[in-house]
Amino acid sequence: MSSTLLDVGAEGVRQADAEALIAEAAAGCDQALAGLYDLYGRRAYGLALRVLRDETLAEDAVQDAFLTVWRSAAGYRPGRGTPSTWILTIVHRRAVDIVRREQRRRADRVEECEELTADASDETVLARAEGERVRRALAQLAPAQRRVLELAYYGGLTQSEIAVELELPLGTIKSRTFTALSRLRSMLEVGAAVSSGRTEGPYEDAGGGR
Repeated sequence: MSSTLLDVGAEGVRQADAEALIAEAAAGCDQALAGLYDLYGRRAYGLALRVLRDETLAEDAVQDAFLTVWRSAAGYRPGRGTPSTWILTIVHRRAVDIVRREQRRRADRVEECEELTADASDETVLARAEGERVRRALAQLAPAQRRVLELAYYGGLTQSEIAVELELPLGTIKSRTFTALSRLRSMLEVGAAVSSGRTEGPYEDAGGGR
């Protein structure tokens, strides 16, 4: 059998596996997201890195994009495109969003340097309140999920380093991180909705989301 036929066959199996994993993610299976990351994580990171030209920002883009995949899995329709096309489109959009966000941040920094803000104390109070809200949400996570986020965001460890620290497989760390971030953001969104008087659920439509 030629190598071309083998490649086509392998890609067919990959697509079938990915479609099955997307269906499992839509049904709420935590491990499905890690499986999709194993299939497309490297390609997703390469795409994000080409757009952002920054390793840390590229990692952020991929992580956020796969969370969007998780949250919008129920809206995926095989007839509209392959899993890889769907996932990489989400990655590309997220990378572009981050480019725009960083451009706005740079512009904001310039403005801050040019102005002396009279309400700096008010901003400090708001920042402290936001930090306390995140800490309260973290405390509600399962201990294993909270631990990986603490090591990543407070300890500054990479996922590979966390796997070594906790003596767990890297795939397990990735799955816990994705699940923990998803639940953390849901809790923060619920808190923001309550404080602002909104009544919607935490999951808004993200391209046919759940």
